[in-house]
Amino acid sequence: MKNYYLFNFRGLLVLGALLLTTAIQVYAQTKVVTGVIKDAELGDALPGVNVLIQGTQTGTVSDFDGRYSISIPSDETVLVFSFVGYQSKETTVGSRSNIDVSMDYDVSALNEIVVIGYGEVEKKDATGSIVALGSKDFNKGAISTPQELIVGKVPGVVVTTGGGAAGTGSTIRIRGGSSLRANNDPLIVVDGMPLESSGISGMANPLATINPNDIETFTVLKDASATAIYGSRASNGVIIITTKSGGGDKLKFSYNGNVSIGVPVKTLDVYSGDEYRALIQDRITNHGLTDVADNTLGTANTNWQDEIYQNAISTDHNLSVSGGGEILPYRVSVGYTNQDGILKKNNMERTSLNVLLTPSLLNDNLKLSINAKGSIIENDFSNPDAIGAAVQFDPTQPIKNGNTRYGGYTAWTTDPNDINSLPITIATSNPVAQLEYRDNKATGKRMILGGKAEYRLPFVDGLKATVNVGYDYFNSVGHDVMDTLASWSYREPSNQVKKYEQTKENSLLDFYLNYNKGLESIDSKIDLTGGYSYQHFYNEGFSSNRPVAMTDGVFEGANRDDYKNEYYLISFFGRLNYTFKGRYLLTGTVRQDGSSRFGEDNRWGLFPSVAFAWQIKEESFLRDVDALETLKLRVGWGQTGQQDIGDTYYPYIPTYTGSQTGAYYQFGNSFYPTQRPNAYDANIKWETTTTQNIGLDFGFLDGRISGSVDVYHRETEDLINEIPIAAGTNFNNFLVTNVGSLVNQGVEVALTGAIISTPDLTWELSGNLTYNENEITKMTLVDDPSYTGAPTGGISGGENNNIQINSVGRPINTFYMFEQIYDQNGMPIEGLYVDKTGNGGNVSGDNLNKYYLQNPAPEYLIGISSRVNYKGFDFSFSGRLNLNNYVYNNNASNLGIYQNLYNQAGYNANILTDVEKTQFMTAQYWSDFYLENASFFRMDNITLGYSFEKFFTDKVNGRISFTVQNAFVITDYTGLDPEVSGGIDNNLYPRPRTYMVGLNLNF
Repeated sequence: MKNYYLFNFRGLLVLGALLLTTAIQVYAQTKVVTGVIKDAELGDALPGVNVLIQGTQTGTVSDFDGRYSISIPSDETVLVFSFVGYQSKETTVGSRSNIDVSMDYDVSALNEIVVIGYGEVEKKDATGSIVALGSKDFNKGAISTPQELIVGKVPGVVVTTGGGAAGTGSTIRIRGGSSLRANNDPLIVVDGMPLESSGISGMANPLATINPNDIETFTVLKDASATAIYGSRASNGVIIITTKSGGGDKLKFSYNGNVSIGVPVKTLDVYSGDEYRALIQDRITNHGLTDVADNTLGTANTNWQDEIYQNAISTDHNLSVSGGGEILPYRVSVGYTNQDGILKKNNMERTSLNVLLTPSLLNDNLKLSINAKGSIIENDFSNPDAIGAAVQFDPTQPIKNGNTRYGGYTAWTTDPNDINSLPITIATSNPVAQLEYRDNKATGKRMILGGKAEYRLPFVDGLKATVNVGYDYFNSVGHDVMDTLASWSYREPSNQVKKYEQTKENSLLDFYLNYNKGLESIDSKIDLTGGYSYQHFYNEGFSSNRPVAMTDGVFEGANRDDYKNEYYLISFFGRLNYTFKGRYLLTGTVRQDGSSRFGEDNRWGLFPSVAFAWQIKEESFLRDVDALETLKLRVGWGQTGQQDIGDTYYPYIPTYTGSQTGAYYQFGNSFYPTQRPNAYDANIKWETTTTQNIGLDFGFLDGRISGSVDVYHRETEDLINEIPIAAGTNFNNFLVTNVGSLVNQGVEVALTGAIISTPDLTWELSGNLTYNENEITKMTLVDDPSYTGAPTGGISGGENNNIQINSVGRPINTFYMFEQIYDQNGMPIEGLYVDKTGNGGNVSGDNLNKYYLQNPAPEYLIGISSRVNYKGFDFSFSGRLNLNNYVYNNNASNLGIYQNLYNQAGYNANILTDVEKTQFMTAQYWSDFYLENASFFRMDNITLGYSFEKFFTDKVNGRISFTVQNAFVITDYTGLDPEVSGGIDNNLYPRPRTYMVGLNLNF
């Protein structure tokens, strides 16, 4: 051991001597280079210019007079001069000791190309409200779906995840949505292919089929002047996704992977086993609970929520290869994601392939783009019912009690003295058994093919023709099987095996001409586009259920529902961009859509828009103001439509619904199916949204501070909604029809600042703020004096309970409840509410005693992100603040009452400790006590990374990072999570906190 230490000590001495000798030699070789850096056009000195020795982190910064001084190791040293707003310069020192540099203004930032519908535009020439995000702007971490990349990044865009399930879906709302019942999702276009917004069976999130690692940019089109080119599908905004492309002379490989662990952050507060036994005794002794409840108590202390949740390990691996030079640029990538949910047995597995070829032929006159995206997703949904069961199942019972009928898992039985007797079918089932005995899986396969040919016609300068074709194929096969050992299978013995399959196809053909020409004689430029689009949507499938006793694979005689639907969309569109003197910009668009989802009289819709922009900075009175980089005013008006009106493909024609097997009509010994007519409206037509927008884009201090402000007003007419109709009409009580109007208006602000910019240290801070309000301005009246609006917002508990309403003069989904009365100690009095009508009697028996409260949409949304780079290290975070979003705590109202402790059928159930805040015996679903201001700040992402230039070899560089997602939430909301889509909190699946280690290698 002594020799070992001696050897290492001598080695260190030798190594130290070598390093010291090398340092002395380097010092002896260094020399000092000085100089002055100026603006090439104006000749002004440039302070703060970064001067860096190429390939190192060594450098300096020019002083107030533009002077710099730097020590270099040799004459072969290359100096790199860089400054925000200017083109970088490189120069080899050679024998010079004084190097003066003139830097040219860099217009590339202003000339950034932004993807828009059927074309591109330079950012400086954009007249609409458009936000483009690149990969450097995306959220970091364990990202499994595309929507997660832009959470909190774009003003006016709200992305809300559905919960903590693996691969869970998200809702996206741009400027608050525009409809009551029709689809409020934005149109999503991937590499020129508009996707259908509706989902598919067995896929929690259809967009999860697209690998986020393949995405290059998100472009969000928000106002009608930007979206009207998409006509009938653009009322909720448009998101254009562009995937990564290849190129470059050298073959490049890139690996991007991560390993993450998701941990449960918070569960619902329920009573432990000991607390529950004490509670039962107290209710028996002091509150009249039957002592039978004591007889059914067990001796265990089981935390059922701990038993069903887990720390979720997930991995994500992506490998891409690109190259091809100028002849055949290509990029091929493969990805594999395996994501566990924090609910045991919940998993999403995705395998993806993306191929993109972008060759140019005929002297670059013909540009081709050929892309293919394929993915296979395996979903294991486990059993979400276990989450609610873990809250309610008696904590004094063990997980297993040794019975043979239910696989040993504890179950409530009709004979408490016989654990193998028949189950109490209405009782809560053992949550661990629910995970074990339900097999709920689906496999989805998606293929998106696209081809685009752009030919620059040689006989007309500036004219090009484009053909774009696309095909989106999506197939899903799934099953939901209950094991015969499951106690709850006795509730629905005919539905123990469910099987379904669905296939969706989306075919696209676009053809358009573009003429782009500068007119020097009048100092103008025109960009004219006109074209035709054809899209066909096809959907078919079946769902079936049967008893386990039937032979596997045989569905004859079972309840089976087959369906087949299709519709067409044919469009003509045009757009004119006109620029005068480089500072006056005019854009006009028009699109005419024909949809087979409407009758002949309402089939075609015309959607125009016009926008004007003024480059104020280019005027003579501001041109020489150096502190101001850009100042542009935008004004726009336009109309867009809505033809995605839900699952009813043809709401204008009479259709019929066939009866299920169990509802056949008997004549003698034979059973015959029946057909029920569905309600329809022959005159139903498009929803039309008219938008006015005024915006200001600005930039200061050579682009170090930039931002925008937008003010908008949107009005949707001919709103589609479901309204009550005369009883018995077409055997229906409700009809989907055009009912009224809705107004959305608000303000959006975005601001980005390069706070620090030096060779070693940079700090960029970004923020955005959104204010939005909406109001229903008109609704079709119903011949009923007690009709106060269209009920909506279904809740858990009771039957047909709705807690929200859509009424004239109120926001969408306004909460409509009774006003709770409190005692002198501030405790709510059960069943006692304010008499709003003054009629006395049973206040809760008269809906007119309800009153309008708040709505679930946040009044203000603030997003903030920061990124600091120091030498090779980077640190970033992003967070969101939602203000005045109201949430109804349905978990507390439904599960926090004493009545649930014991059921006369012979079983106990746990309850939420929230009951101590109310002391309610029975459910008070409509009490405004349960409506809470759920304002919150969520730290979405914290990332620390290190970039290295060498990894074993000079040819490999990369980055390693550590990320925490959902780091913390600050809120006064008493429920599980304040971020609830729709404002009704009955989704018990908590969002996890995720810790991730990531590695990126390029070689």
